[in-house]
Amino acid sequence: MTTPSARVALVTGGAGGIGAAVVAAFEAEGTAVAVLDRDERALAGAGGQFHVTADVTDPASVASAVDRVFQRAGRLDVLVNCAGIATIAPALDIDLAGWSSTVAVNLTGSFVVAQAVARHLAAHGGGRVVTIASQAAIVGLPGHVAYAASKAGLLGMTRTLALEWGPLGITVNTVSPTVVLTPLARPNWDNPAGDALRAQIPVGRFAEPEEVAAAVLYLASPAAAMVNGHDLVVDGGYTVR
Repeated sequence: MTTPSARVALVTGGAGGIGAAVVAAFEAEGTAVAVLDRDERALAGAGGQFHVTADVTDPASVASAVDRVFQRAGRLDVLVNCAGIATIAPALDIDLAGWSSTVAVNLTGSFVVAQAVARHLAAHGGGRVVTIASQAAIVGLPGHVAYAASKAGLLGMTRTLALEWGPLGITVNTVSPTVVLTPLARPNWDNPAGDALRAQIPVGRFAEPEEVAAAVLYLASPAAAMVNGHDLVVDGGYTVR
């Protein structure tokens, strides 16, 4: 169990990608981290003080996992929703299974976890909820119809949760990054398509996972106590056009 004075953050999808960078950033500042992921093998090599396995689309699985985190840590202060998937296909070709799974994980899963965590936060003085959205929530991207719909849904969900949960001491915000050069993503953009997209970003490059994690840490910090219902865009200026 963590010490009573230590903050505790729960990070979904924290076994890799942006989630892993968020976990590392929290640990560096002294926040205890619980990592939730459905991949037990990935969890075995993840950071954090303790790990829980759950499928974010399964409310019973999520409720059990959140309860275990609270019991082991003795408290819960921050949720970061990083779990996400993408089905990339033209809108005329995408099948319903690809659409449904993307929306189920990215949008419904984020709500399921947020609701379970918020019940603990509301009962213990409040806290922070931060969800990873995307620039695809703001501008159109070819081949991203399911992903964009799920991420745009997160923005609407977040504004409503901010309105309802603010009086409970819970702030709810999103971070919308451009392409993030996670270890898995980096090779996919080392090509002419990547060069063309980078050329459209005013700062001339993609984001690093640590830069997205820094935005998350700000929104989860006491300094952001008056930031509620906001989407913090980390895209080098791509969406200002």
